[in-house]
Amino acid sequence: MSFFGFGQSADIAISLDDDDTRKRAKIRGEDGGGEMHPLFYDGETISGEVTIALKKAGQKLEHQGIRVEFIGQIEVYYDRGNQHDFINMCKDLARPGDLTQNTRYRFCFQQVEKPYESYVGANVKLRYFLRVTIVRRITDIVQERDIIVHTLSSYSDQHSSIKMEVGIEDCLHIEFEYNRSKYHLKDVIVGKIYFLLVRIKIKYMEIAIIKRETVGSGPNIFNENETIAKYEIMDGAPVRGESIPIRLFLAGYDLTPSMRDIGKKFSVRYFLNLVLVDEEDRRYFKQQEITLWRRAENRRPHYPIDVESVNTSEEVAETKISEPQKMIAESDVPEESAESQSSNNEPGDCSRLIGIRENSCLYIFTQKYFKLCTFCYFCI
Repeated sequence: MSFFGFGQSADIAISLDDDDTRKRAKIRGEDGGGEMHPLFYDGETISGEVTIALKKAGQKLEHQGIRVEFIGQIEVYYDRGNQHDFINMCKDLARPGDLTQNTRYRFCFQQVEKPYESYVGANVKLRYFLRVTIVRRITDIVQERDIIVHTLSSYSDQHSSIKMEVGIEDCLHIEFEYNRSKYHLKDVIVGKIYFLLVRIKIKYMEIAIIKRETVGSGPNIFNENETIAKYEIMDGAPVRGESIPIRLFLAGYDLTPSMRDIGKKFSVRYFLNLVLVDEEDRRYFKQQEITLWRRAENRRPHYPIDVESVNTSEEVAETKISEPQKMIAESDVPEESAESQSSNNEPGDCSRLIGIRENSCLYIFTQKYFKLCTFCYFCI
């Protein structure tokens, strides 16, 4: 009867335990707009509650079981009927029976491995979502809720620079150099272009960041190039020996980490494209691949200070310091060296060293030698 709209039906709501406090991230939707979903990382537990609300009071809802699934899925747009599930975890919430009132069920997926980052591209989509299904004889009642997963990486700061000489024989010879080949998503690309030989009339030079999305394998490979940013870095004809600096900030663009052979379905690569255009509108270009990665957010520790009173006269200020600061203040430092340092360090020394204004720091002096700055934790 429910198939014709006369039977009982239900609304399903999926809530997470930390919905109010968990950070949310933005991802591009299929329509080109942005979508906000809860953000998770690899190894985090996903837990919450499923609420089933009956639409018609006084009628029971017959079902063949209720289950919740956590799914990681890759969907290629030209083959939508053949999704690839690289994660599929299922928990039964209720056995076959009848629902006579609104019901809530708890669920928990412990320390779930999430190997890939969420991604929505031109030809492929990788998504993580929760799916609740009320199994029925004719048609199931299904509700889904998406989450976003970010994968974090770490690379040494000691990256070798990229240095290469390219050109056209007896016409153009240039040398370009970038400070490194791997950048995090908030990094700055620094480099320079050095002209060794110029015998053609160059009109201008530009640099672009290109994202290349590769889907499929073998003869069924589809490449989609997208220009993320483009800048003109030189206008006019250069001369031999001229050097053009490059400084490109990545934080302002919608970038994802580089992805290689994800689920044997797709890859995402980034290139720096250097283009020179002469007066006859001929274009000379050179592409250099770079690796982008996501860095964990660094949060500076907070040491709260409760200042009861600060005496600006020659007497020592009376302060109340929290326990972590007491450990530093009462450390075994020779009083002679401390006194000489305190006499040499006038208020404002710390601010000059770290490049900020003097009035942005609050200095607190204890009875002996400890000197504390709320901006840079402590100074001696």
